[in-house]
Amino acid sequence: MKKIFVLDTNVLIHDPEAFLNFADNDVVLPITVIEELDKLKRGNGEIPYSARQALRLIDSYRETGKLSSGVELPSGGTLRVVIEADMHLHKPTNDNRIISTAVSIAVNKNNSQPVRLVSKDTSVRIKADSLGLVTEDYLKDKTTVFQKYGNVLENEEHMNGIKSIKYLKSGDKIFRAYGEDMMELIRRQRSVMSVSPKNVEQECAIDALLATNVNVVALTGRAGTGKTLLAVASGLHFCTKSPPKGAHDFLKTYEQVMVARPIVPLGNDLGFLPGDIHEKLHPWMQPIYDNLDVIVGTSDERVDDKDVSYRSSDYLVESGLVHIEPLTYIRGRSLPRRFLVIDEAQNLRPLDVKTIITRCGEGTKVVFTGDLEQIDSPFLDAASNGLAYLINRFIQEENFCYLNLKQSARSPLAEQAAELL
Repeated sequence: MKKIFVLDTNVLIHDPEAFLNFADNDVVLPITVIEELDKLKRGNGEIPYSARQALRLIDSYRETGKLSSGVELPSGGTLRVVIEADMHLHKPTNDNRIISTAVSIAVNKNNSQPVRLVSKDTSVRIKADSLGLVTEDYLKDKTTVFQKYGNVLENEEHMNGIKSIKYLKSGDKIFRAYGEDMMELIRRQRSVMSVSPKNVEQECAIDALLATNVNVVALTGRAGTGKTLLAVASGLHFCTKSPPKGAHDFLKTYEQVMVARPIVPLGNDLGFLPGDIHEKLHPWMQPIYDNLDVIVGTSDERVDDKDVSYRSSDYLVESGLVHIEPLTYIRGRSLPRRFLVIDEAQNLRPLDVKTIITRCGEGTKVVFTGDLEQIDSPFLDAASNGLAYLINRFIQEENFCYLNLKQSARSPLAEQAAELL
């Protein structure tokens, strides 16, 4: 039986093409959704871009018929924009208007189709449910593939159903397995930029990060497992390698380590913070500077009989070896020959991940790190965020490696807190 799906604004921000993904069912957009998209469309960043893209797509279907009565979609369903005046909740907020529109359609005597309200906002779903309305999250890009893979295999069949790179520990040896039946013995206890692996998981992560035939790496795990530290150290290893003696045409594998992370949930613009771009970035990028200090240290010197502490991380940034970039401004760029590290990737939408990877030019390697159990965005969860989506889409690609790091390497206290708190 055909259903009517009423979409919340956050669904179209999450996926501007969402209304095309409901098979032959009918899709309704409350007029409040159009008004909210109109308010969000101005400015830079992923949210304004998604709002503009959604409005353009809706407008393209307006040209095929009247949205008020419904236009046909390629899937066989229809798209309708509805203006509803009845309020079924006390406060006339935008969320309540959207809920009221869905309730009005559901109780309409002329309507025989089941009605579903689709929203990524948990409070909207709870309020709608209290009014007897059936609600659901947007399910198209939800995945649990990350729960099945990412572990270091031990004495198991190395072909565990995927072609992407995985690691097999057999006795004292560790093998890199990929494709149909390819296996390579990897070098153990390999340090990078004086950072030594503290467990088998980190040994495998270092191998994947240094393997030049692996273009995309996803490292997940809770705080303290070394995800970002190993990724940044591996990038610096490539960018600081000295040419061999007598080599005149030596070319570095990567020209620069580029580190980016979401500034705030949903990618709000940096303009709301005081100061220039460096002052705005610093609070959000401090964890990256902390990792750089661990990797390269800070030397103490004496100048005119005074102690001077020189931050090596500042030198790396000022010299151009490391570039820290807000994800807000990555759209439209081309990034060739970069070692690109995307930190806190669990706070990205699937659309954000697509934007990042399509910016990668020739010779670029991209590493996504994040904790799938620590998501700050109000409209994402472990199954619908961009990092989980990436793992799901790339799990069969031979140039991809996904590892879930479980062992804490920060300190015994950090491990104890992770277990107890």
